Amino acid sequence: MKTFSFYLFLIVSTVAFSQDKISLNTIGQDIEYENIHSQTLFENEYASYYYIWIKQSVASHKHVNHTESISVIDGEGVMTIDGKNFHIQKGDFFVIPKNTFHSLKVTSSDPIKVISIQTPKFNAEDRVFENKK
Repeated sequence: MKTFSFYLFLIVSTVAFSQDKISLNTIGQDIEYENIHSQTLFENEYASYYYIWIKQSVASHKHVNHTESISVIDGEGVMTIDGKNFHIQKGDFFVIPKNTFHSLKVTSSDPIKVISIQTPKFNAEDRVFENKK
């Protein structure tokens, strides 16, 4: 019983102390980028979590096998999902179903900042651009 209790303690303490807290207010302050910058917040086999900054636009693309959910942290833009346009701004949340074309045009003077959660884990080969050049 003592051995079981010891191992249980090790497992619980490892899980409890292995979690990292990230302040969205402090990351990305000194980053130089042309249009899009992303920083991985967390990733496992089930999902990828990104903090993304966009200055101008995101070209129309789809993710064949995963769903993307987006929370807007700052900025504004016009999002196009499956041919439908809508205004997005700080505080908005929406889901992009798998295999659905989507794009973004930033309308604010500052970059738009979003949290993007992609399930299952992001795979670049899963991304297909609508107009390859």
